[in-house]
Amino acid sequence: NERTPIKSQSSPYSLSPLSTSSQRLLRSPHKATRKISRIPFKVLDAPELQDDFYLNLVDWSVQNVLSVGLGSCVYLWSACTSQVTRLCDLSSDGNVVTSVAWSERGHLVAVGTHNGYVTVWDVAVNKQVNKLQGHTARVGALAWNGDVLSSGSRDRLILQRDTRTPPNVTERRLAGHRQEVCGLKWSPDNQYLASGGNDNRLYVWNMQSLSPVQTYTDHLAAVKAIAWSPHHHGSQVCNLAWSKHSSELVSTHGYSQNQILVWKYPSLTQVAKLTGHSYRVLYLALSPDGEAIVTGAGDETLRFWNVFSKARSQKETRSVLSLYTGIR
Repeated sequence: NERTPIKSQSSPYSLSPLSTSSQRLLRSPHKATRKISRIPFKVLDAPELQDDFYLNLVDWSVQNVLSVGLGSCVYLWSACTSQVTRLCDLSSDGNVVTSVAWSERGHLVAVGTHNGYVTVWDVAVNKQVNKLQGHTARVGALAWNGDVLSSGSRDRLILQRDTRTPPNVTERRLAGHRQEVCGLKWSPDNQYLASGGNDNRLYVWNMQSLSPVQTYTDHLAAVKAIAWSPHHHGSQVCNLAWSKHSSELVSTHGYSQNQILVWKYPSLTQVAKLTGHSYRVLYLALSPDGEAIVTGAGDETLRFWNVFSKARSQKETRSVLSLYTGIR
C-alpha cells in the first residue's frame, strides 16, 4: 500500500494548503503570556528603616497586617484598610527594634530588641503579653513554631521558648554558631529549624536534639537568606521566599543593582527582574494570599510588588501615608 501524503489528510474541498492537524493547532487557544509588572503597586515611606544586613524588620501576617520595625518603634499597617497603628515604643528604654515576626495565626507579634530581650504582643488589644529574657546581645532573627518562639542573637545562641509558660521554664538553648545568628526558618511541617549565621554556616536542627542534624559550611559569607520549599518536601534552599501557588521563588539582592529576582524551580531560570530600591533590599515578606511581596531597604521605603499573580495596575502609586509620621 502506498503511504497517504500528509497534505491529502485535509478535506478534499478545503482551500487551505495546511493539513487538518496544522489548522487545529492554529485554532487552539493561545496560552496567555504571563506578565509581571516592573513597578510596585504601592510605595510607603518608612523613615528609620535600618540598613543593617543582619536584622529582620518586616513581616506580613496571615491576617494581612504588616509589622515594621522603625528605629525604636514597631508599626502595624493594615493592607485591607491602609490604617497605621503604633504597637510599641522602646525609646524610653533606650532600646531599638532589631526583628519582628508574626505568629502563624497572626494574632501575636514578637519583637526582638537591641538589648537582647524579646517581647510578645497581642495585636487585638495592643498589649504586651510576654517578655522573654535570656539573650545577652541583640536579637536579629525570630521564627514561630506554633506557640514556640525561636530567637537568634549576636550572642551566638538560639533560644526556643514556649510563650504560654512562664519565661525560661521550657527554654532550649541551641549552641553551634560561632558568630551572630541572623537567619531562622522552620520547615513547612514544623519539624526542622534552619539557622544561618555570620560564621558562614547553615545548620538544620530537629525538635529533639540540641546538636544540629545537618551542617553546611560551603558559604563564603554570612547566611541570612533561608527559605524552605513548600512544594518539594525536605528540599532546602538559600533563597528568601517561595510562591505558595507554583514552583517559583523570589530572591532579593544588594550591591550593586539592589534588585528583586523571580525564579522558576528547579530550572532556576529567571522569570523577572524588579528594580527600584536605591539601597540593598534587606527585608522581604510574602502576603497572606501568596500573590504579593513587600520589600524594604535602607532607602527608607517599603515597596509592594505583584510577583505571583497578574499585575493589578501598571501605574505606580505612592501613598501619602507615612508609616512613621502618619500617626502622630
